[in-house]
Parts: sequence; C-alpha cells; structure tokens
Amino acid sequence: MAEPQTVPVDVLEDRVRKIFEKSGVRPESAAAVAHVIVAGERDNCKSHGIYRIEGCLRVLAAGKVEPDAVPEIFDQGKSVIEVDAKGGFSNPAFFAAKDTLVKRAHETGIAALVIRDCLHFSALWHDVETLAEDGLAALSMCPSYAFVAPAGGTKPLLGTNPFAFGWPRVDGHPYVFDFATSVAARGEIELHRRAGTPIPEGWAIDKDGNPTTDPDAALEGAMLTFGAHKGSAISTMIELLSGAMLGEFMSKEALDFMGRTDLLPRHGALVLALDPQTFAARSGRDPLAEGEKILTAIGAQGARLPSQRRFQARDKAMVNGIALTDSELAQLDRFEAQGLDALNG
Repeated sequence: MAEPQTVPVDVLEDRVRKIFEKSGVRPESAAAVAHVIVAGERDNCKSHGIYRIEGCLRVLAAGKVEPDAVPEIFDQGKSVIEVDAKGGFSNPAFFAAKDTLVKRAHETGIAALVIRDCLHFSALWHDVETLAEDGLAALSMCPSYAFVAPAGGTKPLLGTNPFAFGWPRVDGHPYVFDFATSVAARGEIELHRRAGTPIPEGWAIDKDGNPTTDPDAALEGAMLTFGAHKGSAISTMIELLSGAMLGEFMSKEALDFMGRTDLLPRHGALVLALDPQTFAARSGRDPLAEGEKILTAIGAQGARLPSQRRFQARDKAMVNGIALTDSELAQLDRFEAQGLDALNG
C-alpha cells in the first residue's frame, strides 16, 4: 500500500479554492468554503474534510445553491443581526456578518446571528471557535434533513441537528465541542458504507423500525438520537430555535425542498455570542480564570477535553502538512481540472 503524501495546509486550501472557482463559485465564497473544508481535513475530521467537496459540487450541478450569491446583512442595531445567504453557502454568510456579531456582543453582552436561506455542509465548530478567539462564549445550531427518528418513533422526522459550544481561554486553544444530536453524523455512516464495514449497534434502524448494523439499511431507514429521549428533546429544541423561531425550514421541510437525500440541505442557522466579561462585571471575579478552574481540574483527572485530539492533529498538520492518499489526490486532480464535469466520470 502506498504511503500517504503530505500537502501543506495553505497549498491544499488554494487547490480547493480553485476547484470551487472552476465550478463557477464567486472567488470570495470559494475562499470561505475552501477554508472550512481544509480546516476539517487539517484537524483530521475526515467526514467534514475534502470528502465534502463532491457533495458541494453535486448541489452546484443540480442548481440547488447559488454560486454567485452575495450575503446581505440586515442590522437595526439590536441584539439580533440577520444575514441573508441568498441561497448560497453558509460559510461566506457567517464570515460576512462575523465582525458585526462580535462588536455587538461586546457592546451589549449578548447578540444573535440569524443566517437565512443557506446551503449548509460543514461542522459548526468553525463558528464557535472563531468567536471564542475574540473572547466570546458561543453556541451554534442548525437543522439538517429529516434522517432521524424521535425517541420511541420509527420514521425519520428530526435532523441530525448539530450543536456546538465554544469558550475562550487565555492560553492555548479554546474549549470547544461540536456534535450531532444523532448518535453519529450521517457522514460517518456513509464512510462505513464506502468502506464496506458495519456501523456500531445503536446507531440506526432499518425502514421497518428494526435495529441494524448495515450502513445501507441505515441510510434507507432512520438514524437514532444519542441518549434516547434526552437527545431527542435536544434535537427538537434545535428544530424549534434554528428552524421554527427563525421562520426558516425545519428538517422535514428542508428535505422536501431538495426532493432527494443525496444533496446537501438548505435551511437557516442560529449563532449566539455572549461576552463573559459583561455577564461577570459586577461579580468582581474574572470569568475566564474561573472557567480555567474546572477545565484544568478535568485534565488533572486524566480526562480528555472535547476537541483536544482535533487540536493535536491541527498542530501536527500545521508543521508537517496534511496526509492524503493517492486516491484522494487523484480526485482533487480531477475536480481541479474538470470542475463540475468531473462528476460525470
């Protein structure tokens, strides 16, 4: 078996950007999408790395995302800021409004960003990590597709509905977690299908409601929430806050809009930013110092903080580059040379 080849992070990001530009995406949006995709690969989050390129290109080819969309910000100086992605990718919309969100959160203590009508494909830790680096605690959430059965149910109704949280730290990487409210991300099941390996028990049920470890049967049936009724309740909360409350698609509507399950979803998203210094101002205590007490105590017990392995992978990749297989590099070559035409090969 051939040894993986390493590619510098900036070189890979430039290649991915060129793939999206070749496929008709405006340069600013192509750069934002490439940054997020390569960040996933850099951090060894394979299900959100270059694996996502093909899915993004398929939505472009199907005409279900606007390649020339320019995000438009609606800001009335209040706590809620809106950015209309206009049917484009979510990442350019977030980056377009990020500075306004940060400024407002520091001014008022709390601010919310509503992202409207966006094509969403990425992990959410990008959002909260970026905000944590600006000294803010942050939460991010969105619906997805109706792939998940509620606790006690047998049919898909909820999305995988990811939820992320970030907390700033004075030294080192922020405290970040990001997880789907399903037992696993749908992309993880797809990776098992491609590899021909079974999924773990408890991840999914088949179309008849029976437990299954067959990834094909799982993709045809329904995924399950983590923690049974607890995960189901949190997933429902995300449907309400980032779908119903925003007047945007919930997971069932997003699936109906696209009309097929092999395309990435289009919906809205909610990002909340909170300034710890504002909340703790009258306490006389430093909120970040107080936060360090519990975070260091967790590590002192030998427990691993969430995202710790991801940050370790990042530190390594920034020095040594990102390891890619021959097949991954060949796919990049095809996409870069052919753009959307590569999907017909």
